[in-house]
Amino acid sequence: MGDLFSGPHIILIALVLLLLFGGKKIPELMRGLGKGIREFKDAKDNVAKEIEDHINSTDQPKISSTSSSVSSSSSTPLPAIRENKTA
Repeated sequence: MGDLFSGPHIILIALVLLLLFGGKKIPELMRGLGKGIREFKDAKDNVAKEIEDHINSTDQPKISSTSSSVSSSSSTPLPAIRENKTA
């Protein structure tokens, strides 16, 4: 059977593409393919970075929750609760 991507196979595929899409559309198609591959690679790298950051953040020792809750409650006042008396 032979190799699927041998010289004659690639030439045949190129001729079929040229016949189907024409000479002017092929560069646009390849440009779009390149952009798609680049976006996929960027998304893959971002996911890998987020996973790495999450793993690194869970490895660090946690700050005690009592000190953070005291500081956050003193800096942000709670809204007042009003009762609605309409009777």
